[in-house]
Amino acid sequence: MPATIQPMLITPDLDRLVAFYQQLLGAEETARVPDEGPTFFVDLRIKDSDLGIVADKTVELGAPQRSLLSVLVDAVDELLPRVEALGGTVLGPANDMPWGQRVAHIQDPDGNAVNLAQPI
Repeated sequence: MPATIQPMLITPDLDRLVAFYQQLLGAEETARVPDEGPTFFVDLRIKDSDLGIVADKTVELGAPQRSLLSVLVDAVDELLPRVEALGGTVLGPANDMPWGQRVAHIQDPDGNAVNLAQPI
């Protein structure tokens, strides 16, 4: 039986990270928990995928991580100029890869590794 896997990012600044993915990738908020009081979880929909953002004021940014979000996009080169304006970091220019994708490596405002990948 196939499983559904939903990546989750933990952040000390929920609103900032949600806004980054909404403004860069057009993510739409589909759920916020709880309905009243301080939010600790936001579910974002990006095309046909979900990304969970979890609030935790005690999480330390910059700690070593072993995960990478890879997001298929329509136009990598059109998104790159927006990354830094939204608080992220561009780690280098987009490159055409031998497996048929144009890929740019970035970090979101919390320092999470993200690949923007476009089929070529």
